[in-house]
Amino acid sequence: MAIAIDESYELQFSGYSASTTTTTIETSSTENDYGLDCNWNNWSPVVDWENLSGDHDNDFRDLIPYSMIDDGGFMNQESQATCDSVSTDTMFVDEETNGDDTKGLRLVHLLTAAAEALTGVNKSLDLARVILIRLKELVSPNDGTNMERLAAYFTDALHGLLEGAGGLHDKPSISNQTDMLAAFQLLQDMSPCVKFGHFTANQAILEAVAHDRRVHIVDYDIMEGIQWASLMQALVSRKNGPPSPHLRITAISRGANGRRTMGTVQETGRRLIAFAASIGLPFSFHQCRLDSDETFRPSALKLVNGEALIINCMLHLPHSNYRAPDSIISFLSGAKTINPRLVTLVEEVKGSIGDGGFLGRFMDSLHHFSALYDSLEAGFPMQARARALVERVFIGPSIAKSLARIYRAGGEEEGCCWGEWLGSVGFNPVNISFANHCQAKLLLGLFNDGYKVDELGCNKLVLGWKSRQLLSASIWTATGPYPIH
Repeated sequence: MAIAIDESYELQFSGYSASTTTTTIETSSTENDYGLDCNWNNWSPVVDWENLSGDHDNDFRDLIPYSMIDDGGFMNQESQATCDSVSTDTMFVDEETNGDDTKGLRLVHLLTAAAEALTGVNKSLDLARVILIRLKELVSPNDGTNMERLAAYFTDALHGLLEGAGGLHDKPSISNQTDMLAAFQLLQDMSPCVKFGHFTANQAILEAVAHDRRVHIVDYDIMEGIQWASLMQALVSRKNGPPSPHLRITAISRGANGRRTMGTVQETGRRLIAFAASIGLPFSFHQCRLDSDETFRPSALKLVNGEALIINCMLHLPHSNYRAPDSIISFLSGAKTINPRLVTLVEEVKGSIGDGGFLGRFMDSLHHFSALYDSLEAGFPMQARARALVERVFIGPSIAKSLARIYRAGGEEEGCCWGEWLGSVGFNPVNISFANHCQAKLLLGLFNDGYKVDELGCNKLVLGWKSRQLLSASIWTATGPYPIH
């Protein structure tokens, strides 16, 4: 089944002159119960780098009520007998009281036993159901310690696998757009994870198109499009090269999701057009849908000679729509055939579990989200309602989707590193510039000193929390060896 660009939705803005136009651009602005103004244009598109150079670490010290404690293996002999196929090297505990320590450890044991009963050698759905009922009595997503709230979401996710069609369908999000935008803004304030990916990719793009008059970005999962506001601002402000190049963005959307996804992408396009107009950047926006089986057809893109072609993949956002490996492979394989100058890839870092199957990947997911909870709590001591919003809108659904994917794949898919896959199919690494590395370190200066950034190889930056790696950002090209900046 061939696809084509949705010609009925092609938004353009070009030749804008701030001094001559009288057009008024209106965007929606909603004040919500969390005290946040959700006007997209009110979000600062660029970081004030002068303020980044100050000493902000002291503002966040001594704000860590919960942590992952290295303990060389947290399970007692009885629990180890239940999950002897998994090797663990960390313990999830709350440090406030011994009672919380005991309960946190007990919750981990129960979750592990439920996962083992759901899929292990001694599989027993009845036993899994009994354990999950007990877990529901012990935890709530709205109350308790980090571990208790985290356990509540993992309990819900396991219960969904038990009662659903084998995890074949992810639970649809019930969050409205206002909650989504408010939670996303809170998340950006709480954690560097979103900005780390955006800024690293944007800096690489800016360096790659420094002297181009036309730039075309194909974005695999555009979501709210917040990433591109900072890039637009930088393109308008650049001192070297042609001023205000024409930027074109093509958003890839899933054909299977129908009108809901199309409407979200179209709204993002309207916001980007409004923002481009407000800063005087020539800009056009297009939408390209995948086939119903999520196959990407490069022929569906409108490619123009003379444009610098960029492929952008953000696979780490907690509300990201795209995680199916077939869809990612189809997109990246198709992208290689059109010879992009640059591919920017941001993804979660998966733990090394070996042949742990579902249970091993389950434990890695538990470790990952525990570290994420720890980092959020340390970096931004939120009020309960704001914290609950972020967890309900992003963390809970992300946990459910993660477990559903590894359940379907038998534990194999979550171990895929897309950066390694790009290298294996012929993409060439692009050197991370010194400026890009420095930018990442300056960004972390705004947050708790538990965060760190490391350079892995010549083309990858890795964001970590304490001993746990969270995200990696890597830069690639399909056009041949790329010079060092």
